[in-house]
Amino acid sequence: MEYAEISAEDNTSTVKQFVLLGFSDLPNLQGFLFGMFFIVYLIILVGNSFIIVITRIDPALQKPMYFFLANFSSLQICYVSVTLPRILYNIGTQNRNISKLACATQTCFFLMLGATECFLLAVMSYDRYVAVCNPLHVMNPTKCIQLAAGSWLGGIPVQIGQTCQIFSLHFCSSNQINHFFCDLPPILKLACGDTSVNELSVYLMAILFAAVPFMLILASYTKIIATILRLPTATGRAKAFSTCSSHLFVVFLFFGSATVTYLRPKSTHSPGTDKLLCLLYTIVTPMFNPLIYSLRNKDVIAALRKLLLRK
Repeated sequence: MEYAEISAEDNTSTVKQFVLLGFSDLPNLQGFLFGMFFIVYLIILVGNSFIIVITRIDPALQKPMYFFLANFSSLQICYVSVTLPRILYNIGTQNRNISKLACATQTCFFLMLGATECFLLAVMSYDRYVAVCNPLHVMNPTKCIQLAAGSWLGGIPVQIGQTCQIFSLHFCSSNQINHFFCDLPPILKLACGDTSVNELSVYLMAILFAAVPFMLILASYTKIIATILRLPTATGRAKAFSTCSSHLFVVFLFFGSATVTYLRPKSTHSPGTDKLLCLLYTIVTPMFNPLIYSLRNKDVIAALRKLLLRK
């Protein structure tokens, strides 16, 4: 737990490295936690890679819906790779130190990929809206690529700026982050002085990158549900609801836990609750995504059967 040089200008100590406490309060479960997180990481990698491969090789899945699903699966692999390898390293080696630069880098990539997930979920809901409410208007490949690229790149400048702003603060009281990765709420707790401006910045970014896409998703699905209810046959309604329900489940699980984490006041944050909520949207959601999107999708199941029978 190293503290760095004393600044002659303000006589405060500046932290050069942090300590990720993670799950150190569970000393008897370190082996179990390592095994559990390792298995979860493998499930996420294999499950999402399977979706990427099958949507590329099967001609029946060459549709906008599956193009965005492949992008979403790629995002999930990147998203968990920002946090899970570090968790495994910390538990496996019991070395919980992380440099300030590495911590800032992890935070920045986590925020950028989180923004991408918000945008991509909104784009996927728009694709479902077009497919259900305006089926004659099929999105062309160029528009799909533009929407996907906008989702991946849209949050980069803002999140880099926010990360630089947070990590330019003085951290003089402690360097122990009571979390399993470098996230904004526990880092802000360590900052000296008045951080109200930084907290406001976090709230504004949460509204911009989470609340706005969520409202767009709700608007899309309001129109989708209204259209589905007007379908003449029960079979058609059931099929449409089945296609949309998977996406809605992921949306509410991700946005619900993330919104509670970032929009709560700093004073109400507790390490246990923050860790639980973060586990939901950083690890649990990516693990269940392949199951949700494949087991509830007849096209994906049919493509899997063809692939297995071919082999």
